Amino acid sequence: MTLDYLIIGAGPAGLQLAALLEADGKHDYLVLEGADIPGAFFARYPRHRQLISINKPHTGSDDPEANLRLDWNSLLSDDPALRFTGYTERYFPDADVMLRYLADFAAKTGVQVRYDSRVTSVAKVDGIFEVQAGQTYRARRLIVATGVSRPYTPPIPGVELAEQYADMSVDPHDYLDQKVLIIGKGNSAFETADNLMETTTLIHLAGPSSVRMAWRTHYVGHLRAVNNNFLDTYQLKSANAILDGDVRRIARDGTGFRVTFAFSRADEVTKELWYDRVLACTGFAFDPSIFDDTCRPELTIKDRFPAQTPAWESVNVPDLYFAGTLTQQRDFKRSTSGFIHGFRYAVRALHKILERRYDDTPWPATTLDATAESITDAVIARVNRTSALWQQFGFLADVVTVAGPHARYHDEVPVDYFTETGLRTADHDYQHAFVVTLEYGPEHDQVDPFDITVSRVAQNVVGQAHAAAYLHPVVRYHQGGQVVATHHLAENLENQWDRPDVHVAPLTAFLDRCLSSAQG
Repeated sequence: MTLDYLIIGAGPAGLQLAALLEADGKHDYLVLEGADIPGAFFARYPRHRQLISINKPHTGSDDPEANLRLDWNSLLSDDPALRFTGYTERYFPDADVMLRYLADFAAKTGVQVRYDSRVTSVAKVDGIFEVQAGQTYRARRLIVATGVSRPYTPPIPGVELAEQYADMSVDPHDYLDQKVLIIGKGNSAFETADNLMETTTLIHLAGPSSVRMAWRTHYVGHLRAVNNNFLDTYQLKSANAILDGDVRRIARDGTGFRVTFAFSRADEVTKELWYDRVLACTGFAFDPSIFDDTCRPELTIKDRFPAQTPAWESVNVPDLYFAGTLTQQRDFKRSTSGFIHGFRYAVRALHKILERRYDDTPWPATTLDATAESITDAVIARVNRTSALWQQFGFLADVVTVAGPHARYHDEVPVDYFTETGLRTADHDYQHAFVVTLEYGPEHDQVDPFDITVSRVAQNVVGQAHAAAYLHPVVRYHQGGQVVATHHLAENLENQWDRPDVHVAPLTAFLDRCLSSAQG
């Protein structure tokens, strides 16, 4: 039997796509999972067991769509029982809760998963994928949702002497009275440092890049406040330190390690430092080893991710797609595709892309009158409750296509996919379109939001909306494949962009000008 779709990995992304395929009931599909449970990643990671994804059951709203803005762990489902917020009230939940949630999601959605089926090789023969996992599985399309499953090892001589984040002890007493070097400046490094501060003699965190704070950059993969207690111990002269520069070499020296370090911001060029332990918290990468030469995907970003088209298809292997955290290659360190609260929407978009490509199914759309008033009403209604555009800011868009007196409103389209492929159908050959996103302002990450001496645009000021730093709706008018006009809705503290004089009337006027220019 040749399947329509074979999914590798029963983590959150694999389960999300499988649930969508199961619900539509149109295709033969199967999920292969190497472990005996879904979401096995969370049985081991994060090592200190606290998730840093927000869980907020108490929002003051009964709108399930809007509530997903503050629920970063749920997968998408029409079943209210499959909201992660019903499993715990902890703002930063324990990873074991995620394991229980994913097991329930798999069971209640009835997804077709074959556990204990670790994939050992993938080949492509006569246009069909042949996957070995205890037996041979054949599929027309293959979706890899394995996540970043191998440690990323930086090219440092002697780095093999370091203990990897995946394998190191998490018992603080195993580091009693020791000097510890942690290579890395991300959340795993700071999470580890916070865990060891009480028992170590000192801790140094080292890496070539500056520490970037998520509260400043708005990228949730940068250092989160929940993990930054270590910064206090450095800035308040409590023995610990953050070293900016490159680890040049790690060598054994008696019972410990001598590390050659080149500073980037200090007077000394290089210095030798001695430690009892060296820990590598340098992140993870995609493991392409299962693919043979007939279908090995091209890699990018220091070979950490498969290179992908705007449809999340391999750039060099047709019909090979990616889902989940692997898709962050498309918005690396800019939006949220590397995290559940981002890629759950990307997976839903991928499902629509697959239906469109292989089943000739148009992107779902609502029909509107092609008037400024009608389009304004639809845009205002959506931006005030959408969770997809909120979470995947600047990456997913609602698209309104206009053909004569008719318009169609399409939800949650990847911006780059629309730009490259468009949404034309046989009966809707549109001439122009409006692309609606939620975005932060220009150079938003260059401003310290806690520095009250830095002026900012007053909310609800129409004429300065384009300069707003905070998240706000942006509407771009596309004509002939080009962006020819842009309108920013004024930012608002409550994220309610519906004031008649501030938001609605200016948007209507913008749309009317665009539609009139097209007709003229």
